[in-house]
Amino acid sequence: MTSILPLTASDRDDWQVLWDAYLTFYEEDLDPQVTDATFRRLVDPQGDLKGAIARDTEGRAVGLVHWLVHPSTWSTRGYCYLEDLFVSPESRAGGVGRGLIEHVRTWASAAGVEKVYWLTAETNTTARALYDRVAHRTGFLHYELPL
Repeated sequence: MTSILPLTASDRDDWQVLWDAYLTFYEEDLDPQVTDATFRRLVDPQGDLKGAIARDTEGRAVGLVHWLVHPSTWSTRGYCYLEDLFVSPESRAGGVGRGLIEHVRTWASAAGVEKVYWLTAETNTTARALYDRVAHRTGFLHYELPL
């Protein structure tokens, strides 16, 4: 059975391996300073980012999830944005991704926010198969303006 626990400073090495694999999957190359700052924010109990790590029965890190809460003009309770979700390829289809999503849903419900939402690449068919089972697609398209 997989355990999912909040990230702590002692998870850094295991988290880094998963984070690097996640960035590789999305063909991203972040400055190491951004990665360092992100991890510090994730493990800061007063920080704006939240994170959890999934471990298998032998204690190996097999997945990660990061999220944040932001205000909304359409809600007085705010929304929870699930920003990053990654499961190591050898652990996929075993319930880890579903467990990480449920972890965030449970946290968000306890925090009193209105909903959890996330984005994924259209080509991420493996993840989308799970997402189509646990949530509903909104039909919105994502646009951005790089600055």
